[in-house]
Amino acid sequence: MSTPNSNVKWIVGALVLLVALAAGAYLWLHQRASAPLASAPAAQAPANVATAPPPVQHPITQAVVTAAPAHSAPLPALADSDGLVHQTLSEIGAAGAGKLLAGHALIAHMVGTINALTGRHLPENLLPVRAPAGSFRVERTADGELVMAPDNITRYAHYARVFDKLDTQALVDAYVHAYPLFQQAWRQLGYPRTQFNDRLVTVLDLLLKTPVPAKPPKLEGAGGLYRFVDPRLENLAIGQKILIRLGPKQETAVLAKLRAIRAALTGKHPAAPATTTTH
Repeated sequence: MSTPNSNVKWIVGALVLLVALAAGAYLWLHQRASAPLASAPAAQAPANVATAPPPVQHPITQAVVTAAPAHSAPLPALADSDGLVHQTLSEIGAAGAGKLLAGHALIAHMVGTINALTGRHLPENLLPVRAPAGSFRVERTADGELVMAPDNITRYAHYARVFDKLDTQALVDAYVHAYPLFQQAWRQLGYPRTQFNDRLVTVLDLLLKTPVPAKPPKLEGAGGLYRFVDPRLENLAIGQKILIRLGPKQETAVLAKLRAIRAALTGKHPAAPATTTTH
């Protein structure tokens, strides 16, 4: 049976693994950014005016938690929480996952990265993890079309597999307990009047709308600078492009897990499955 401390670590580990999916996308997309940004928050920080804060859309109290006694283990200070993140990855059975971590202030970087997933670019200085091994590869089809090479999918297989096996209810139970750390990091990012949980659900809703291409999408470009030929895919948010890079099987599995997490966070039925496209 999990201890309070180990339960708290589930949500940290899950968010690290979710953010890890973003690392490889940066290598593909950052060279196309018009200009590097310091933090690139996807939502504008509210002005410091004397008005009532916006209503909370998804209060943390709506999360579906188990009937087990409330967690009572004290949380570390945000500034001292890196050790918690490292310990998480060493205890959840994710072989080699600890090697993904990079830098400091990991929870703050996770919050910043999740916030940026709805934008067009993911700045390198937000990523709390290292990029997957290898580099992005393309190939020509029999018709001469440029597409993502199938072996790119293997670069993310470990991340997607471990994420898929995590216990959804354990994640939500722990998140409710550890929420003050994420809310503190959200306020420090520049959003003192809103709730990180609202932002997290908004990001999940966008990710759940990501199409699942039935075959590798066509690309255009050369020399490491590529873009989707289909404007509907090219205009997707960076987080959605990350999911497409997983390939249809892994993307579908990750979307199913995100849908279950979203449902447990809000106490409502999950969103409808993403539409499969032929592009």
